[in-house]
Amino acid sequence: MLDKIKEEQSDLAQMVRLALAEQTEDVRLFAARLVRKYRGTAPDLAEQLELYLKSKPARSVSPMRRLSPPRPEAGAMPVDDESRLSLLKVFKDDPAKQTPLLSSDVDDALRQLIEERRQSDRLQAMGLTPTRSAIFVGPPGVGKTLTARWLAAQLNVPLYVLDLTAVMSSLLGKSGANLRAAIDYAKREPCVLLLDEIDAIAKRRSDDTDVGELKRLVTVILQEVDEWPASGLLLAATNHPELIDPALWRRFDLEVQFKTPGEQSIKEALKRFLGPDYALFARWIDILAFAFAGYSFSDIERDVQRFRRAVALGAGTDADLVEDFMKARALALDKQGRINLAVMLAKETRLSQHAIADVTGVSRDTIRKYTNGVPTARKTTGRRKADA
Repeated sequence: MLDKIKEEQSDLAQMVRLALAEQTEDVRLFAARLVRKYRGTAPDLAEQLELYLKSKPARSVSPMRRLSPPRPEAGAMPVDDESRLSLLKVFKDDPAKQTPLLSSDVDDALRQLIEERRQSDRLQAMGLTPTRSAIFVGPPGVGKTLTARWLAAQLNVPLYVLDLTAVMSSLLGKSGANLRAAIDYAKREPCVLLLDEIDAIAKRRSDDTDVGELKRLVTVILQEVDEWPASGLLLAATNHPELIDPALWRRFDLEVQFKTPGEQSIKEALKRFLGPDYALFARWIDILAFAFAGYSFSDIERDVQRFRRAVALGAGTDADLVEDFMKARALALDKQGRINLAVMLAKETRLSQHAIADVTGVSRDTIRKYTNGVPTARKTTGRRKADA
């Protein structure tokens, strides 16, 4: 959420800058780009911007009178000539940055990658080079970008993230030039460069639905990955590996699979996200871990923060919040999933069978069938105890 607010603030600041500089045509181009950018996430805003554009048609300006874009200063961050947007986002995190929640196989792979960098001289003496590139694969919200920031912090170098919004120019052929400029800039010093959502610009060249511009971008990326220096680390991230051109896929030295967290990882995430409120919710951890199965870390954090805010404001007790969450979660489960949830609630809480039936939609007869002879109320106390 904070990243989204910062991005919107950056867009606003850029619009104001262009307007104050009286760059009317640049304002129009930037506004058109914002319409495309926010059409999916903020349709009302996109519609309003589009109405403004239509209400004031572009003036025809003689090409001889158009000002040439300013030349970038030596060492300056590369920008798109149209919008003057920076092509790269920069992160410089403290090496003490908290380790992201990772599975053991991902953690092992990344720690070897870090060790290779720290002992690069030893590798070179043996005729070897550290891993130059890696691709992170996994669904949204599992920590790919967060891990890239942590990696850069551990290596004590900046992280540059390619900003696709700025790179993709409306001018034919300019997107490729933007991409080269961004990557060339990152090559100047040791760094980690992240090509996030690379599937958006590196689709299979056999895909007939894509325009030639995108196919040219694939060729640019292929060349740049081949020429990436061992002094830096090139990362790519994708939610859709099936879309990526196979020739590019083979260029990466390492593939790292990020999966949705398992039960133990969910429990670790709950402990971290609950912070000082962990003691209050500790009795519900097993049940919450079951309910959050299939969720990403970002989704878990979102709901946990909602719990904490409600408790802080006195809007509900921990039992109220968990019961209501379970009731909503049960709607997304299949029949056996609801039965499993009902059995767990019967074993782990003092909720009555009537209350459990209300939460899960499982009949009391079914609950009795699966819990016959099993002692209940071992750990927790719900808000409703008496069976109706």
